[in-house]
Amino acid sequence: MTAELSRIRPEFTLFERLKAGPGRTTGYRLTTAEHIAELSRAGELLYRNARYDAEYAIDRAGVSELVEHGLIPVLHMGQVAGASAVEAFPIHWVKVLLWCPLDVTEARCKLRGDKDLEARLKVWHETRQDLLDHAKEPWSVVIETQLHSPAESASIISEAVRAVVGSETRDIRRLVG
Repeated sequence: MTAELSRIRPEFTLFERLKAGPGRTTGYRLTTAEHIAELSRAGELLYRNARYDAEYAIDRAGVSELVEHGLIPVLHMGQVAGASAVEAFPIHWVKVLLWCPLDVTEARCKLRGDKDLEARLKVWHETRQDLLDHAKEPWSVVIETQLHSPAESASIISEAVRAVVGSETRDIRRLVG
């Protein structure tokens, strides 16, 4: 999705979260848990979370650097609290909820060759519950990714950014069933 966004408008840029711990390294700025804790104590984090036996963080300086260069940061988040927390950074955020059913998630994980399939399916269930627990959370755009190609989804998101779309409450219970 991010690659499609960047293809449409090169200023869309993946925000590489700070990561401390095992697992994938592509798309992250690797650091230590101690460094993330230091940034947290200094009030320099917008959000931090733990998942897949690793710790992740979104730092103000990292977002600032992209914005100062005229780029549009694309943040990949898996928690409603994180999507809300980054709004403390003073830019217009377009909050996009990408969703697909469990069977689609499983098929995509297998196609990618994910070696941690069970953990990813567990996270799907956790994310579903998080969305249900925060069903009143407003979103700018909701896309059911099994119904749209990545290019179509990227166009929807790009248009929402261009139009400075606000957020509104959506029917999350219907979405996640």
